[in-house]
Amino acid sequence: MAIAASAALRAAVRAALAADTALLALLGGPKIYDEPPRGVAFPYVTLGEARMSDYSTGGEAGTEHQLTLHAWSREGGHRQAHLIAGALLQALDEAPLALADHHLVNLRFAVADVRREADGRTYHALVRFRAVTEPR
Repeated sequence: MAIAASAALRAAVRAALAADTALLALLGGPKIYDEPPRGVAFPYVTLGEARMSDYSTGGEAGTEHQLTLHAWSREGGHRQAHLIAGALLQALDEAPLALADHHLVNLRFAVADVRREADGRTYHALVRFRAVTEPR
């Protein structure tokens, strides 16, 4: 059940991001991927790691999710990565997403990190969210 809820959450998150005009303007289009195509132009966002844990209470089933989104930039400096991270936060924090066969109890921003990668050119923002879902 937790795996199905995670897949439904990822699909809803991707759809919400693909519909967010502020994010699309920063990315220069709907560049939101599970796996970016070879040679994709920067900037772009990838849906990253997911962790699920049991969040059942009493007789109610529930799943806690930790979802990481990655923003990638080569504009020069941290600025664009920060702006994209902010757009991800605006698009998703407490968003009332509709999930297939599950109910989203909440979706909240947890933490963000922005750093320069070892190549010295790529800036990488990791934006983590916490969600709780219940089966319908």
